[in-house]
Amino acid sequence: MATVILVRHGRSSANAAGVLAGRMGGVKLDETGHAQAARAAERISEVRLAAVVSSPLERCRQTARTIMGAQPGPLEVATERGITECDYGEWQGRTLKELAREKLWATVQNQPSAAAFPGGESLGAMQARSVEAVRRHDAAVEAMHGASAVWVAVSHGDIIKSVLADALGMHLDLFQRINVDPASLSIIRYTPTRPYVLATNTHAGELGWLAPRKGRRGRRTDDAAVGGGAGPDGPAAPLSGRP
Repeated sequence: MATVILVRHGRSSANAAGVLAGRMGGVKLDETGHAQAARAAERISEVRLAAVVSSPLERCRQTARTIMGAQPGPLEVATERGITECDYGEWQGRTLKELAREKLWATVQNQPSAAAFPGGESLGAMQARSVEAVRRHDAAVEAMHGASAVWVAVSHGDIIKSVLADALGMHLDLFQRINVDPASLSIIRYTPTRPYVLATNTHAGELGWLAPRKGRRGRRTDDAAVGGGAGPDGPAAPLSGRP
């Protein structure tokens, strides 16, 4: 299937203040966040995107517009509620320092599959709807643009961590082992065989290797390369031996 670049929004005013913004209105990128979004957009500009999909929250839409502006052709940002921020309920708007004293904090850290925020949603429900949304958009992008298409989903830290955990085959209780910084890029390629996590939490490096290579012979196999393979600059992958 297609390849998705998961982009966390740039640093927001709430991030800088140590506040759990959740779905609060009026939370926008700060000066640092705008600079981070511009750097992410510059990296992604090496790849012609098939689509840009964003959480409906302003800090994500700001980041998505910056990415879109660095693309060579006209591209619209689509919004997707399935990748919006977790509904933190009564935790929303409080400082992380204060929340760390709550009994639920330890559950969120050590057994997130059992964590449900008072007046909000559970982390399990958050993962289910975000994974469904990403996989649905990925299938739609491939159906319209082909298996070599690359698209971007701009979302939030816990959302991206949960999507990466699913792609890695990790139980949700292990997703706190994954780090996703503001404006970082993580990359997943979905195939009928399995998802391939190509990068996590990256801040630098060119992405031209994601673009289809002209003159490349054969087709991309869904099998894993035994021994690790030669990388994106190596010879074409052999055809799968399966019928």
